[in-house]
Amino acid sequence: MHAQTPVQIAWVTHDLDATEAALTALVGAKKWIRMPDIHFAPDACTHRGSPADFVAHISLSYAGDTQIELIQPVSGTSLYSEFLEQSGSGLHHVSVTAPDPDAFDAMCEDAERNGAPVLTRGTMPGGMQFAYVSAPKAGVPYLEIAYVPSEIQAFFDYVKQEQQ
Repeated sequence: MHAQTPVQIAWVTHDLDATEAALTALVGAKKWIRMPDIHFAPDACTHRGSPADFVAHISLSYAGDTQIELIQPVSGTSLYSEFLEQSGSGLHHVSVTAPDPDAFDAMCEDAERNGAPVLTRGTMPGGMQFAYVSAPKAGVPYLEIAYVPSEIQAFFDYVKQEQQ
């Protein structure tokens, strides 16, 4: 796998308000940007090899240069809902980015080849691609590999700027 620096740490939670409050106190995130009812649609996402169809509330902030993501499953079966059922609220994944779509595909293939299967994969509106690979040997349930196009990065930069 290509050497990458984690750019995001993500928690899955039953309660965005409580987790935002806890992480604001612990890591100094000042402002959270909420995106309710994000639909991961069957025509753009897969989960465990089948078309995915789930909804989650997402909340974003920053601690320094690291993006903090909170995810609250709303409906459907996903890695998020499975995690809550098995583990309760907690650290879900760290994310690394690929510089382009070809590198994203190569990183996913490298993960599979190295025994870290891709469990969920998709493309979001705006062209962001993501894949979750199983990473328990790394001490975290999942590693997210993401390709973030410039339009989505501009939104992330706005969220980061709101912390100042």
